[in-house]
Amino acid sequence: MDLKKILPVFSYIFHPIFISIYGTLFYFLVTRSYFYDSQIYVTLIQVIILTLLLPLSIYFLFRSLGVVTSFTEATLKERQMPIAVQAILLLVLLKFSVSKEITTELFYFFLGGLFSSILVLTAVIIKFKASLHMIGISALTAFIYGLSSYYQLPFVNLISFCIVSIGLVASSRLYMKAHTYPELLVGIVIGLAPQLFLYRYWL
Repeated sequence: MDLKKILPVFSYIFHPIFISIYGTLFYFLVTRSYFYDSQIYVTLIQVIILTLLLPLSIYFLFRSLGVVTSFTEATLKERQMPIAVQAILLLVLLKFSVSKEITTELFYFFLGGLFSSILVLTAVIIKFKASLHMIGISALTAFIYGLSSYYQLPFVNLISFCIVSIGLVASSRLYMKAHTYPELLVGIVIGLAPQLFLYRYWL
C-alpha cells in the first residue's frame, strides 16, 4: 500500500468544511439522552445548512466569479472572502441556532471556531497562510477530549485516532505542497488555543 497515494484523501475527509458537522454529530452522540430527537434533528439541519450547504453554494459562486480556484489549495488572496463568510455564518449560528443555555458545550465549540476564524483572517491580512485543515482537526480533537473529560467517558481510542489524524492531515498537506511546517504549526495553535481557553467556561 502506497501511503503517499492515500495521504491526499485525509485532506478531503478532514476538510475544514466538514469539521462542524463532525463535532455536532459527536456532541449529540454523547448527549443524546438529554435531548428530544426533534431538538437534535433541528440543530443538526441548521448546522449542515450554515456550515456546509451555504459555504459550498458561496464557494461555487466565488469560483464562477473567479474569486477562488481550488477547494483544498487556496492562495492568500483567495482565502479572505471565504474565511470572512465563514466567520459571519458562525456568528449567525451562535446567535440563532446553537443555544448557550441548552447546548452549552456545542455553543462554546462554535464560539472557539469563530475565534479561530477571526485569528486566521487576521493572519491572512498580514500575509501569513495558516493551515485551515490543521485548525479544523485540532479544534475537533480538543472538543472531543473536552467532552470525554466532562462526561467522564473513556474515548481513549477515539482521542488517539484524532491525534494520529492530526499527523496524517499534516503529512497530507506537506505532500500536496499546500503548506510549510510553520503554517501547519500555527494552524494547530489557532485551532487549539480558543478551544482550550474556553474550557474554563464549560469544562
